[in-house]
Amino acid sequence: MTRGKTLAVFVLTASVVCAQTPGTYPNYPSETPAKFQPSTNSFDYDKRDVMIPMRDGVKLHTIVLVPKGSRRAPILLTRTPYEAKTLTGQAQSPHLGPILQGYDNATDVVVEGGYIRVVQDIRGKYGSEGDYVMNRPLAGPQNPTPVDHATDTYDTIDWLVKNIPESNGKVGILGISYDGFLPLMALVNPHPALKVSVPMNPMVDGWMVDDWFHNGAFRQQNLPYIYEQQATRANDEKWWSGHQDDYNLYMEAGSAGELAQRHGMEQIGFWRKILAHPSYDAFWLDQAMDKLLAKQPLQVPTMIVHSLWDQEDIYGAIAVWNAIKPRDTANDKVFLVMGPWHHGQEILEASSLGALKFHSDTALYFRQNILRPFLDHYLKDEAPPSSVATVTAYETGTNKWLNLSAWPAGCVSGCSVKPTPFYLGANGKADFAAPLAGAAAFDEYVSDPAKPVPFRSRPNQAVGYDPPFTWKQWLVDDQREAAGRTDVAVFTSDVLKEPVKISGQPLVNLIASTSGTDSDWVVKVIDVYPDQVAGDAEMGGYQLMVSADIFRGRYRESFETAKAIVAGQPLAYKFSLPTANHVFLPGHRMMVQIQSSWFPLYDRNPQTFVQNIFWAKPEDYRKATQRVYHAPGQASFIELPVVTK
Repeated sequence: MTRGKTLAVFVLTASVVCAQTPGTYPNYPSETPAKFQPSTNSFDYDKRDVMIPMRDGVKLHTIVLVPKGSRRAPILLTRTPYEAKTLTGQAQSPHLGPILQGYDNATDVVVEGGYIRVVQDIRGKYGSEGDYVMNRPLAGPQNPTPVDHATDTYDTIDWLVKNIPESNGKVGILGISYDGFLPLMALVNPHPALKVSVPMNPMVDGWMVDDWFHNGAFRQQNLPYIYEQQATRANDEKWWSGHQDDYNLYMEAGSAGELAQRHGMEQIGFWRKILAHPSYDAFWLDQAMDKLLAKQPLQVPTMIVHSLWDQEDIYGAIAVWNAIKPRDTANDKVFLVMGPWHHGQEILEASSLGALKFHSDTALYFRQNILRPFLDHYLKDEAPPSSVATVTAYETGTNKWLNLSAWPAGCVSGCSVKPTPFYLGANGKADFAAPLAGAAAFDEYVSDPAKPVPFRSRPNQAVGYDPPFTWKQWLVDDQREAAGRTDVAVFTSDVLKEPVKISGQPLVNLIASTSGTDSDWVVKVIDVYPDQVAGDAEMGGYQLMVSADIFRGRYRESFETAKAIVAGQPLAYKFSLPTANHVFLPGHRMMVQIQSSWFPLYDRNPQTFVQNIFWAKPEDYRKATQRVYHAPGQASFIELPVVTK
């Protein structure tokens, strides 16, 4: 055949092939099965992936892990917006323990206790049907539907006890943070099979001092969380920054509202609600779990777990304790645990936190000696005895656990807690003695919104939980850098000759003025270590925050209504700091730092009154001269809950 004929035949054949009708090619069978069924005969657990129907027809994705050979085993339930599949699939293993390693799984308690583990995606997240609403409120003023987390928990438990034949019909619910808010919701009209609830580091009041605001100051570094949590069902839309230092990111944007707008957050329902409710109005009040639970009957034994250095939800656990414990007249329903932890560290390794060393794994102690006996007592058929105290509190400074009958108590017996003023005085002095006449009436500093005080040494990392991020330990950062700034007022005691113990919430009684018409006040109670510490050189001169928080001045008279501050007039600002259980040891000093910004964790106060700080303009941000008064009759002090014998 000639070359021309060969080419013609090739072109004709190709034309025929190309002209074939789509779908007429021969199939090459796929090597992937339509549905692969893993062989799990060698596994020590059965995994069941189910969709549980709720009363409105919505089905919630739920993973059930049953230890093989289980008979009359209790159920431990966690409901989560953070994906049940991830929380029950941390590793590929035939053993139950490895797959439960991770957030919200007290693995040693579950595995050693022989518990059936159940993890469920809440309504609207990941594998569950329905609509997602941040911290979905109870049916009522803020939720026009008949379903909420209380009804979803009830319906879930009802299905579990009827459809898991290996169970003994007893259910406990536990979780951390958002997952800790959900065990509180479960206490509203609880299912009869719910025998115990363990809210750990729970979100309780998003405006007062938990995730979204602290006393009116917006916690703007939570913008990425809101963005990722609500933009999509599966959290697959990721926040973007373009900055290595969050300080620069938030400064460049100006206001929190402007930064959110640059990210398209006006599409997100919860963000629109935050913008519409910057003050403590009915929107927030109707959702405050401490106030809601104070109206509920006490039916389910509850262990509230609090972290003394909780960098996210330092308010909620103690607020719930204060709300419901007074109604526990038989002293057998409400228990409190306080550990020296960051948010959620109670289910991790906890022999240290940042530079602090506790010389033992405090979280392991909690799980083995407190959590496990508590759960076993209420959930197992044989009801083994529990010697868990009403209050188990870690005493920082001395590094020891105390079993107490009440809180605040301070010691096992023979002592009391006495509110004691710790005065801020002239020349940077602080003392338990009231200031005398004749000394300077005030200290002052200039607060410049163009150069706000960083809440951590720069560069300021974004919020992150795994190395190299150190977000979890910022509350125990050394405060020496702040102490050296001219826009931070510092008051320090003499070296202590005797120990000073505080147990409870310090109360700020600040007399201050500003040349502006609005102002933030950050108050920090600090333990100053000796310049040299034997056996722990890193702690030499360390300035450890024991209790600290921020207060937005526009809410001085009312959290519900913002009001401009009268410029130049000394005014009283009174607010609570987070709970402490700490001993200032001999050789240490006590310090109070006061400043007017804590950036970029909290949005900047423009120091000029505007109706809504979310939309403050560049020209609204102005320098202000801040004065802290310490004259007789105008004495600023921190009322410390001092333990006396």
